[in-house]
Amino acid sequence: MENGKPVTVEIIRSARKTMSLEVTRDGRVLVRAPHGMSEQRIRAFVEEKKAWLGRSVAKMEQRRQMQERAGAVTQEQKRAGIEAARERIAERAAYFAPLLGVTYGRITIRDQKTRWGSCSSKGNLNFTWKLILAPPEVLDYVVVHELCHRLEMNHSERFWNHVKRILPDYRERRNWLKENGWLLTLDYDSARGGG
Repeated sequence: MENGKPVTVEIIRSARKTMSLEVTRDGRVLVRAPHGMSEQRIRAFVEEKKAWLGRSVAKMEQRRQMQERAGAVTQEQKRAGIEAARERIAERAAYFAPLLGVTYGRITIRDQKTRWGSCSSKGNLNFTWKLILAPPEVLDYVVVHELCHRLEMNHSERFWNHVKRILPDYRERRNWLKENGWLLTLDYDSARGGG
């Protein structure tokens, strides 16, 4: 329940051993549970997490309302953002690559909705233009993260050690993105503090 309103919980069963609770970006509440788990045990699990669930649902609703108020990004704003991101990301990749001892191929800037960046097996780097709206240290974290995939195409301990060698405070930067990244999807001018 959030503000006295009932919350609908969707149960997804799979071949897993534990239960997890998730509030999606669109406000859906998902419980992932093992195939044989009883409905009673699932309800008890949700009840145990009631306080967390209430906070999470409220946070997602607040985000949704802010996004609605922000409005859409114009094509002109998007083009300006893409150009600014292309220039800044290329500059930062050129700076960090020699520190890591790696090379890379093409850098592409896109309007990706769900990923901040990616690195292909051929060494091409892709980034969302909305990183230009993030603090510079967060943009640097995403660039270093993708460049480290030139050394390890996974998220193993060795991968994170490469990231840490360049950015000892990478966890704080990553946490900023997890907590505040959704703000980057708001309209371009409001995200930059007005125009």
